[in-house]
Amino acid sequence: MRQSTHNLSLTISSLLAATLALLLTSGPGIAGDYPDRTVRIIVPFHAGGTADAVPRLVADWLSRKWGQPVVIENKAGSAGNVGAEEVYNAAPDGYTLLSTPPPPLVINQNLYRKLGFDPTKFEPIIVMAQVPNAIFVRPNGIKASSVAELIDHLRANPDGVTAATLGSGTTSHLSSELFETMAKVKLRQIPYRSTVPALQGLLAGDVDMMFDNLGVTLPLVTAGKLKLLAVASPKRLPSMPNVPTIAETLPGFEAVAWYAIVAPPGTPKIIVEKINADVNEVLARPDIQGNLRKLSAEIYGGSVERTAKYLRTEVDRWGTVIKSTKIEMQ
Repeated sequence: MRQSTHNLSLTISSLLAATLALLLTSGPGIAGDYPDRTVRIIVPFHAGGTADAVPRLVADWLSRKWGQPVVIENKAGSAGNVGAEEVYNAAPDGYTLLSTPPPPLVINQNLYRKLGFDPTKFEPIIVMAQVPNAIFVRPNGIKASSVAELIDHLRANPDGVTAATLGSGTTSHLSSELFETMAKVKLRQIPYRSTVPALQGLLAGDVDMMFDNLGVTLPLVTAGKLKLLAVASPKRLPSMPNVPTIAETLPGFEAVAWYAIVAPPGTPKIIVEKINADVNEVLARPDIQGNLRKLSAEIYGGSVERTAKYLRTEVDRWGTVIKSTKIEMQ
């Protein structure tokens, strides 16, 4: 009887172990079945800017590789918080992802007293690319051909120069604030809802200058409609060796936008790893690299662990910027 009970116990234990293994490796979370339907990538900013262009390039090739639609949906509002919150509360099954520049993942937690999501709980997947911010002016506007000349002009016209930004908490806004602090100048910042209307305002002469990433703005420089004074990368870009950095005039100045993909909290590791591997494969394509270069984007890529470490570093870096500029938001 005792032997029979022992055997029954072993049988039940084996069945439980087998059931648990089956639950962990089957169903909608199994990488071999993913994806078997449409994948939504939420971009928490308006269409028309680099934050929208980069994931669209990647999504197009993912849809071909996966044989399933990969759809970009723009859900703008509150410096990226609206779209980020929607993804945060989505089912953690890999079918709703977030592609975003820094604000909702590493900036807003240092700006807003209360968020409807915890940015540290997202499952990091990959940082696709980086694009440095830069200073743009109209050729017939501010008479400055360098950062030093711009600073002299601003000091001679305190609070008399307007700068377009892409809204509170964006890298455009923080770049402008950081510039004011480090250069000891004052700008009248004019927030726009996205890149397109900000550029329209600059081209029309409604504002005098603009801080934005190179991305979709660079073609206007090539066409002679805007003047690029300097980039905010730590070093000069290999693709534009004649364009100085802001740091050459203001040592330590750095403001680089990047575009990451994350998943809702609790998304299975096997799905996260699959998306990471497939996006890395897409980023290795020569045609994708060529299109990203047109946006002045440098590929980042790498493992999930590399992504997680980078995001932690960015929280600290932008937190330092926010403290130095003394920005506060409700």
